[in-house]
Amino acid sequence: MRAGESPSEAVSKAPRVRAYVALGANVGDGVVALRLAVMAMSRLPLTQLRQASSLYKTAPIDTDSTTEVPASGADYINAVVALETGLTAPALLAQLQRIEQGAGRERPYRNAPRTLDLDLLLYGSARIDSVRLTVPHPRMLQRAFVLVPLAEISPSSVGIEQLQAVQHQVIERLNELLM
Repeated sequence: MRAGESPSEAVSKAPRVRAYVALGANVGDGVVALRLAVMAMSRLPLTQLRQASSLYKTAPIDTDSTTEVPASGADYINAVVALETGLTAPALLAQLQRIEQGAGRERPYRNAPRTLDLDLLLYGSARIDSVRLTVPHPRMLQRAFVLVPLAEISPSSVGIEQLQAVQHQVIERLNELLM
């Protein structure tokens, strides 16, 4: 903060990064969970919600606790949002995990059904590979429920070849809006 500058003026000049977050839920009312998560993200410090994709419905995959095969269970409701943020990637991840916990997220095993899942997909052009965070998200290119809504709000972030690689995965666009 410079002399004579208010804290809000200093914050407004903080460098901003475009970040994309995938949302998903298949326990409880997924539509409500995603809408509440978007409201929570819009209230994060140094962060503004810029865009939200349509809502999509997909079957659960990789959810069995002992195998890596399609599993039975409730369908997921999915979407992707674009945020403009002055938070660092680790700070944004911590805030996303706080929102998940507030929604009752538990992690009994990898890819277990969930009340809310928030994945940081992209953080500007950053490449991050740490113990707690990998950006771009390491499995985003394998998942239609990420690529299709991401392509809807940021066509330049997803190539035709990437969409073709997941075209066998069933994904249904819902008529309800996220926001």
